[in-house]
Amino acid sequence: MTGAFVAGLLAGYGVAIPVGAIAVLILGLSARTSFRVGAAAALAVATADGLYAMVAVLGGAVLADLITPVAGPLRVLAAVVLLGIAGHGAWRALRRRSSAAPGRTGAGLTTPWRAFAGVLALTLLNPATVLYFTALILGRPDTGPDLLAGGLFVAGAFLASASWQLLIAGGGSLVGRVLTGPRGRLTTALLSSALITALAVVMLLPD
Repeated sequence: MTGAFVAGLLAGYGVAIPVGAIAVLILGLSARTSFRVGAAAALAVATADGLYAMVAVLGGAVLADLITPVAGPLRVLAAVVLLGIAGHGAWRALRRRSSAAPGRTGAGLTTPWRAFAGVLALTLLNPATVLYFTALILGRPDTGPDLLAGGLFVAGAFLASASWQLLIAGGGSLVGRVLTGPRGRLTTALLSSALITALAVVMLLPD
């Protein structure tokens, strides 16, 4: 049973540690708003990873056949959502700079609940995550049929993803404390939008 939990931890870190668009998004949210918002986004990613790990445990080989035909459209949809988030973030940063009135804190992903819901939906659009966990389950047949072992695998994946994403959110919060002025916030917002845009473009490129 311990082996299943450790396998889940390793799987969770394996899918979470590579820095991608979601990590940049979490970092930017924490830097521009607060750790609470960044932490909500971080937990949304961990929730999605946990759900996909659970689906992989329960579905096994059937998932690969279901997901593969729509992997391309889902990737395009995820890229479009990322481009929308990048454009919205840049627009709000420039608008806040040109306007004397402060921006609404409830707009976009700037509240914990909105950040959680938005990032959860975005992360669930990534078909690579479920295929990743499915491949691991197929490679470890001892993890799937046993419900307890499967539950421990899912728990390990969730905890690993949550710990790493919260670390990213904490780093973004520290950056936000250093760059508290209007120029610093504008710089981080535009940099985050540029990185998310680049990652969305890369997502659209053929493998």
